[in-house]
Amino acid sequence: MRAPEFFLMGSYFPSWLVGAALAIPFTLVLRWLLIRAGLDDVLPLRLLVYVCIGLLFTLGFSYVFSPR
Repeated sequence: MRAPEFFLMGSYFPSWLVGAALAIPFTLVLRWLLIRAGLDDVLPLRLLVYVCIGLLFTLGFSYVFSPR
């Protein structure tokens, strides 16, 4: 079994690192949508919520693209 990795720009990157790079813009877009919907103001511990959402996107990406 090999480690989940991607070959990018002549080098191997772990899938969680690629996922983290993609999760940041997805989390920002989700934050923008929550602000537009008026739900951002009612979130408790906003920073923790957005960090967890970013982590969820990262781990989800890593899970989807991991070798089975």
